Amino acid sequence: MAEVIHDADGDHTTIQTTEARQGRWGRHVFWVLVVSTLLAALVLFVSWGMRSGDLAAADATETNRVTQTTPQSPPPAADPGPTYTAP
Repeated sequence: MAEVIHDADGDHTTIQTTEARQGRWGRHVFWVLVVSTLLAALVLFVSWGMRSGDLAAADATETNRVTQTTPQSPPPAADPGPTYTAP
């Protein structure tokens, strides 16, 4: 237990700094962390599930656009670089 120090007037209570900063992690903190993490995961999963149809449609549109374009010309030939001429 913390040692409580009273001043001369008796109206001021002081405890040591280290003891004032210490907190106890009880089971309630554990359950708050577990429940909040599960709720966050549930919200992310539901929001993804609601928008997954839109994402799949966008992917199909992109695939169709790529296949409907005109064929591209072959890439240009590699540059042979400077040629050496004998003196």
